[in-house]
Amino acid sequence: MALFSSRNVKFLILSVCVFVTSLVSANFYNELDVTWGDGRGKILDNGNLLTLSLDKVSGSGFQSRNEYLFGKIDMQLKLVPGNSAGTVTVYYLSSTGSNWDEIDFEFLGNLSGDPYIVHTNVFTQGKGNREQQFYLWFGPTADFHTYSILWNPQLILFSVDGAPIRQFKNEESKGVPEEVVPFPKNQPMRIYSSLWNADDWATRGGLVKTDWSQAPFTASYRNFNAEACVVVSGTSTSCGTGGSASGNTAWLSEVLDSSEQENLKWVQKNYMVYNYCSDSKRFPEGYPPEYNIG
Repeated sequence: MALFSSRNVKFLILSVCVFVTSLVSANFYNELDVTWGDGRGKILDNGNLLTLSLDKVSGSGFQSRNEYLFGKIDMQLKLVPGNSAGTVTVYYLSSTGSNWDEIDFEFLGNLSGDPYIVHTNVFTQGKGNREQQFYLWFGPTADFHTYSILWNPQLILFSVDGAPIRQFKNEESKGVPEEVVPFPKNQPMRIYSSLWNADDWATRGGLVKTDWSQAPFTASYRNFNAEACVVVSGTSTSCGTGGSASGNTAWLSEVLDSSEQENLKWVQKNYMVYNYCSDSKRFPEGYPPEYNIG
């Protein structure tokens, strides 16, 4: 059941900017730029592999060349192995400006043998504080796994290897005023990723510091894929009218079916370790408004 009609989706997109839809099975040379790290970020294997490294001097990072307004973004990551305590690998979408929107995957390193924590957050109009954290049901450093962000006019969905772990819905269709539970829908975002030192807070609240004898720390990326509305100036083709290279815009109205909803509940019951919506100490005067919306 879609929360928006196709007519409303089309109007929403056309009212903001002009787009084409693209299906990108990326060569990193063509789609991403290593933007900082003084050589610590590298594109290898003829553009099929990207690595980011961190040492005591600096981390590293990249960003997408394209901006997107809605998309289904997949990236395979192999996280920093061994004693990764103090390190953070982030993979996210973000707009710019003081009232930015942002959709975050953050991977908080840990001592050897202890699990990574996957930290998620959603910012709208510069406001975040919507953290949910999870353990993974596999070792994320031994092999590549797929971390996906679906962002369409109905929802934001975080998935791991195809399994949904979190959704953030657009509640405006239920009559909830935009200012009560704002949803990212107007600001184009780029993809960013970086590997950096955050031992002042990342591992057990900063109690465990980075062991620099283990440096350099390295995270690896491959198989970036984007079914997305790419912001393109000066074109008459829009995202919602079938003018895509792939012809596939099903993701634009995708929502979870009943089976996927059950899978989401199972993951959250068994692997969620923090949910801002149930943190009574943090919100003594009442939970955030989206908590009470059915």
